[in-house]
Amino acid sequence: MIADVVIPPVLLYVAGCLLLSGLRGRLLKAAALLVPVAGLLLLWAMPDGSFGRIAFIGLDLVPVKVDALSRSFGTIFHLITLLGLVFSLHHKECGHYAVALLYAGAAQGVVFAGDLFSLFVCWEVLTIAATFLIAARRTTRSRGAAFRYLLVHAAGGLCLLTGIISHYGATGDIALGAMSLGAPGTLLIFLGFGLNCAWPLLHAWLVDAYPEATIAGTVFLSAFTTKSAVYVLARTFAGTEALIWIGALMAVFPVFYAIMENDLRRVLSYSLISQVGYMVVGIGIGTELAINGAVCHAWAHILYKSLLFMAMGAVLFRTGKIEATDLGGLWRTMPLTAVFYLIGAASIAAAPLFSGFITKSMLLDALVHSHKQSWVYLALLAAGAGTIFYAGIKIPYVAFFRRDAGLRPKEAPPHMLLAMGGAALLCILLGVWPALWSRIMPYPMSLHPYTAAHVLAKLQQLFFVAVGFVLLLRWKLYPFESRSINLDVDWFYRRGARLAYSLTDWFFNSLNAWSERQLGKRLPSLLARFFEEPGGHFQLAGLRLINRLAGAGPVQPEVQRRILQRSISGSYPIGVGVLLAVLFLSLMTVLFFLG
Repeated sequence: MIADVVIPPVLLYVAGCLLLSGLRGRLLKAAALLVPVAGLLLLWAMPDGSFGRIAFIGLDLVPVKVDALSRSFGTIFHLITLLGLVFSLHHKECGHYAVALLYAGAAQGVVFAGDLFSLFVCWEVLTIAATFLIAARRTTRSRGAAFRYLLVHAAGGLCLLTGIISHYGATGDIALGAMSLGAPGTLLIFLGFGLNCAWPLLHAWLVDAYPEATIAGTVFLSAFTTKSAVYVLARTFAGTEALIWIGALMAVFPVFYAIMENDLRRVLSYSLISQVGYMVVGIGIGTELAINGAVCHAWAHILYKSLLFMAMGAVLFRTGKIEATDLGGLWRTMPLTAVFYLIGAASIAAAPLFSGFITKSMLLDALVHSHKQSWVYLALLAAGAGTIFYAGIKIPYVAFFRRDAGLRPKEAPPHMLLAMGGAALLCILLGVWPALWSRIMPYPMSLHPYTAAHVLAKLQQLFFVAVGFVLLLRWKLYPFESRSINLDVDWFYRRGARLAYSLTDWFFNSLNAWSERQLGKRLPSLLARFFEEPGGHFQLAGLRLINRLAGAGPVQPEVQRRILQRSISGSYPIGVGVLLAVLFLSLMTVLFFLG
């Protein structure tokens, strides 16, 4: 029975997705843009609480649960959906807008789910919609990446479902709330969330798939899957210390790949993993300041990472190239795109007056106040320096300001510039106006990010990284011209899967071939020959057994022929019949007395 009528945001997006199937042209694009706007208005009108409770197969489902945490993630998801759709306006296919809305709606469903069953349904829709966004580029590489993405996330979904069933069986509770790692069910749920969060060793799907999507699809992908995982981790496993270690490793290891990578969208994909690591560390600390920092950093990251992907997408759209070795000098004909990228770069580098400065300061302060491992603090500082190097300096240098590559593309289309401008404006506003964060944070507290210590520390980091970059250029120690394939951890399980497939193929196909020879050909042939004259063959079998026990030789062919002829004609010596009758009567007598 359904109580309390409140429209779940996911239903609004699904309805919009269905509506778009009957529209074309400008009406299609206008209707698509109205969906996130209507979603924002709906969210702002919704009070806190649980709504739409449903009794389903004995489960108490809560499709909509609104509080400060879900409201914060829901708001940024609506905003980035709107910006992503504006950036997508060059698309004419109805399918692009429909799938983008379905993907965004699934993310909204995850954010507002009040129970594990509703969460799982939206979680799987998130995977399916993302797969179509990746495959929509219609290249061999994108189709392969989409298929691998689907396989990996199907495995993660099965892990999550198994965990949910085990958790429900152990506790009888289906509510989405705080959990601990003390039971197998919650451990499987933890791993299911971790795969979508791109934890170390589980991350290769992200850098494999995101760069192969369409230029607009990558913007949506960068915003929803990993940040939905961040949300559910904050909802369920806040304060789990293992997340501090996982997050620190996430923040550091992608730096080395990003520095070496030639494909600039792959650079940003590795960067995405690194930035999510900061959020995971904050969730692992679990204090109010840390959770606020993680949520605010998710906001900042969604905006500046989308802006960076938009700028590189515009470069790809106009030039058809995205490799560092193919680009250079684009500031001459794409100056606005270069400016917008630099704003995103300043934000991700946590430069003062940009959004990333405030959110990273919050997380580092939370780490210091929690008295956790000092090496984690150093790891985040090192990751921050690497981020400045590859995202703040390397990409704009090789794409826009390096030697002229002879490319003379037009500036990005107006709708792309509008989307980039909106994201850039929010990056600046959230950097220069810290009071705005008070409306975003799930826990109320005052912010004072622009202390002398914070500003000086960040300026020193920016200065020394810039000096190091210049020296590497001067001494020609940094290999910008490097066409290569960088092996990631997926090499091991791709090779392992291929070996496992080969071994499985050898074992089962060999078994199948042997079975076909023995059971499909030889055994039917032997049975056919036997049942041509079963009596004679029984006699021959007995005679062979007697000869073997007596040490005699094999039965002579003439004897075999005579036995078979007698069996066919039924002409046996009378003594044989008497012997068989005696044996039969003896057997029946023994059975009678034994019974």
